Amino acid sequence: VQLVESGGGLVQPGGSLRLSCAASGFTFSRYAMRWYRQAPGKERELVAGMSSAGGVTSYADSVKGRFTISRDNAQNTVYLQMNNLDRDDTAVYYCNAVSSRIAYWGQGTQVTVSS
Repeated sequence: VQLVESGGGLVQPGGSLRLSCAASGFTFSRYAMRWYRQAPGKERELVAGMSSAGGVTSYADSVKGRFTISRDNAQNTVYLQMNNLDRDDTAVYYCNAVSSRIAYWGQGTQVTVSS
């Protein structure tokens, strides 16, 4: 089982990034997918989630209206489009696949928002 995040980097405040998470080794379409983030000295927090078929999404209040989660079950990939980034979005972003029985995690990708 693998979840491989990509797309992180350094971006200026107000900028955008698109994170991707490529999944393999399990039946992707049967898992809800989530993005978490962890900033230095803080607990990991749930940022966005999407149901297995993609019909239900949820967002943390801090990112509503700025972040969009999406998935492509044919490509076994989940995305996080992040717009209007600010310094408080700086964190390591993790991809998470969850079913009723088990959860898988990626290794994380760093997002740094700085001028």
